[in-house]
Amino acid sequence: MRAVLQRVSQASVTVEGQVVGAINAGLLVLLGVGQGDSHVEAHLLAEKTAHLRIFADAEGRFNRSLLDVGGAALVVSQFTLYADTRKGRRPSFIDAALPDVAAPLVQSYADRLRSFGIEVAHGVFGASMQVALINDGPVTITLDSATFRQPRN
Repeated sequence: MRAVLQRVSQASVTVEGQVVGAINAGLLVLLGVGQGDSHVEAHLLAEKTAHLRIFADAEGRFNRSLLDVGGAALVVSQFTLYADTRKGRRPSFIDAALPDVAAPLVQSYADRLRSFGIEVAHGVFGASMQVALINDGPVTITLDSATFRQPRN
């Protein structure tokens, strides 16, 4: 699984002219599910998201997590995070999981965040969505569950 975390002061997602999810301070999470991903990756990524220290403390250092600041998460599925652009001019999305596999894993990720007591809003899986945000910092962090088991150099 891949996630792009954007620290926001507010964010919302709109489908067909209706706001379907909105948060104030917290994280906008653009979440992609890849071939072979499972609930294990969903839970690992959610745990990393909840505990990642990317919010400032009193000295302005990244020492606080989403849990520490009582922030919310807006989870938006985004298969395009698995775009393969190595050949040609049109990206291939063959590495993205099919919708019947991806949808429950996006839900599993959101449910795991909720299990930590985080307020979670979300978009509509598979819909054309408009995402609005005010990026705080800006702070944007990418996570890829495939790298969690690799040693750090």
